[in-house]
Amino acid sequence: MKAIVEISGKQLKVEKGQTFIVNRLEKETGKKISFDNVLLIEDKGKTTIGNPSLKQATVSASIIDHLKGEKVIVFKKKRRKGYKVKNGHRQYLTKIKIENISLKKTSAKKVENKEKK
Repeated sequence: MKAIVEISGKQLKVEKGQTFIVNRLEKETGKKISFDNVLLIEDKGKTTIGNPSLKQATVSASIIDHLKGEKVIVFKKKRRKGYKVKNGHRQYLTKIKIENISLKKTSAKKVENKEKK
């Protein structure tokens, strides 16, 4: 089962058991977290697309670690003016592991029945 889910403002294609590095989440290491903004689920060749998201779908994950990204150097210079500024930045990140992708089947059937009427 695969899903496209929005985590920290970015859309990721996830599967069960994968690990991802995303922008810092406010939970502690070892805690479980669930994401409700699931945009698409593909299960055994059957694709379910949300409008804009699936109401009954959730992706649950566990937080493995909090870390910092590589240093990015920002260098500014103006020619012939003697102006040089060097700054650095390290992004705060969180490493997560996808535990489960779930979609309640009953809600999809109800939506199909309503569309037929």
